[in-house]
Amino acid sequence: MDLLDLARGPGWVGSLAIFVLGTAWRLLGVLGRPRAADRSPAREGAPSKAAAAWHGIVRGMWPRREFGPAVRVAAANGYVFHIGLALVFFGYAPHIAFVRRFTGLSWPALPDAVMALASAATIVSLLIALAGRLTDPVLRMISRADDAISWAVTFAPLVTGMALIAEPSAATLAHARAVYPGPLAVHLLSVELLLVWFPFGKLMHAVLFAFSRAATGVRFGHRGVRI
Repeated sequence: MDLLDLARGPGWVGSLAIFVLGTAWRLLGVLGRPRAADRSPAREGAPSKAAAAWHGIVRGMWPRREFGPAVRVAAANGYVFHIGLALVFFGYAPHIAFVRRFTGLSWPALPDAVMALASAATIVSLLIALAGRLTDPVLRMISRADDAISWAVTFAPLVTGMALIAEPSAATLAHARAVYPGPLAVHLLSVELLLVWFPFGKLMHAVLFAFSRAATGVRFGHRGVRI
């Protein structure tokens, strides 16, 4: 078994199992924590819990006008990263073929030019986020090893994936076997490292953010606070 076989076989199965089980474990740990009952009556005109939760989730998608331009730039950069990453993962033809190999699911791919633009924008957005964290005194002070590791394991699959692009995606899919098995193995292993780290670091915010914002919305809605 060579490195590519390891990445495509045991590495992929093991990392995916850790990702699923670890994410479920974190969710159960958060949702299973005891909660003190709120015995105060709801303010007059308070929205339902469902409405307040939904408002809390949606309202957190963009900072208020009272915050400075730096916060709005950071929020916009976050959208560039997340949208670009979604386009790269779900829109690139070899990625779709990889998903189809394991699940049988497939969908139309986006043009290679769109993928190149999305990949470049995602990489630049990560570099901007890193520069902001390193230059802002407050962010630098509150940063921990988790922040650096989470950034690195997110950046690595993008860079190693871009390094593999030497021809149109249609030509890549036409090959009977991998043209660059070593670099492809490194790319797959970087993705697997991301999956392994996801449940245990700050990347877990991709799942937990909805629960935390919903809880804040319900609590503030009960008290009649606008958010």
